[in-house]
Amino acid sequence: MAVLQSKQDALQARLSGLQFAPGGWLGAARSEALRRVTAMGLPGKRDEYWRYSDPTGLNATDATPVDLFDPLDEPAPFSGVDRLKIVFVDGVFDASQSDALALEGVQIEHLAEAGRADIHWASALYGVLETRGQSPVQRPLAALNSAFAAQGVLIRVTATPSKPISLIYQHKTATSDAMLHHCVKVESGAEVTILENGAAAARLSHVMEVDVADGARFHHIRAQGRAHLRQAITHLFARIGRNAAFKSFTLTANGHLTRNEAVLELLGADSVAHVAGAALGDGDFHHDDTVFITHAAERCESRQVFKKVLKNGAVGVFQGKILVKQGAQKTDGYQISQALMLDDDSQFLAKPELEIYADDVKCSHGSTSGAIDETALFYLRSRGVPLRAAQSLLVLAFLAEAIAEIEDEEISDDIRQRLQSWLARHEH
Repeated sequence: MAVLQSKQDALQARLSGLQFAPGGWLGAARSEALRRVTAMGLPGKRDEYWRYSDPTGLNATDATPVDLFDPLDEPAPFSGVDRLKIVFVDGVFDASQSDALALEGVQIEHLAEAGRADIHWASALYGVLETRGQSPVQRPLAALNSAFAAQGVLIRVTATPSKPISLIYQHKTATSDAMLHHCVKVESGAEVTILENGAAAARLSHVMEVDVADGARFHHIRAQGRAHLRQAITHLFARIGRNAAFKSFTLTANGHLTRNEAVLELLGADSVAHVAGAALGDGDFHHDDTVFITHAAERCESRQVFKKVLKNGAVGVFQGKILVKQGAQKTDGYQISQALMLDDDSQFLAKPELEIYADDVKCSHGSTSGAIDETALFYLRSRGVPLRAAQSLLVLAFLAEAIAEIEDEEISDDIRQRLQSWLARHEH
């Protein structure tokens, strides 16, 4: 009883700092989300899915102030990619820095503006996938976002656009507290790439709901900002139709607390879901990847590939589950989580899970942690490679499997260059 009361107390304190916006189809969806989060309360350390991460900072009424980060030493991620740019500053859309929201084969609207309508295509998506993702595990911070997020974009893809859509999150205020909610609907036969980058705010709550129709393809590449003291909770919900593909990759470099959740449902036969990540942490760094993939149809493939490089007391967490429902025969599920510990002070906490109710499946999971291979290091050193360069080569080789999940070579090269820059800055 005391635990339940503490969850409700945390919720009431959090609600005191938020404003509810009624009206239109979006107001109805927000009301329903508020009902859900009120029934759940906010998460606590005693919750099974929060046992490795402390949600206190995410539950707090106000964001902890964070020093602003000015990355003058290198260009912003994806800056060399031809893309349609949509910029948010401290969680608020900035038209002056954004491109016109016009791209062939794509309809893009602001959440706040579209939400005032009585009828909208997004009413069948906003909060719907988040609701599905509440079972069997409650995700109250996602419901809180659905109830109160005032900013975001609604993207409907009816063909294959000529360039990616880039969501850029700039952090300009030390106490900014951002809530963003995006909905993406990829119609049958269409294909789109969504890029995300930036620190966004001192504290960020982010939800993206993605509906990938039959025969469609969705690519998502995210580079989370380097501001060290920021806190972020992100949720990626997706349902994937027949013969469709969903692929997501996240690069995280630094951050006091980052929890990235992905809840994916393979609902049509012969579909694919890949989710991958590379995280690099130094010092007061806590990074949590929590993934739940459901196979509900035949001949589907899923991959979870997560690699973390940790030093100076950094903490990495991986919680990944593959659920194969009855009748989902010929399932191919692969899950790997690994950490490279660059000292004896860091920690890697892993909880891989398989739950299978079909008898003709191929599923595997593995989780390892360890130091740099001394034999491989000796081999490189014996051929004249300097120590620091040899260590960086081995770290990049360790991360290669996760980066390989990015299909676009130009973007994967950009990610590799950022990893090399991070290693160069953290050599000592």
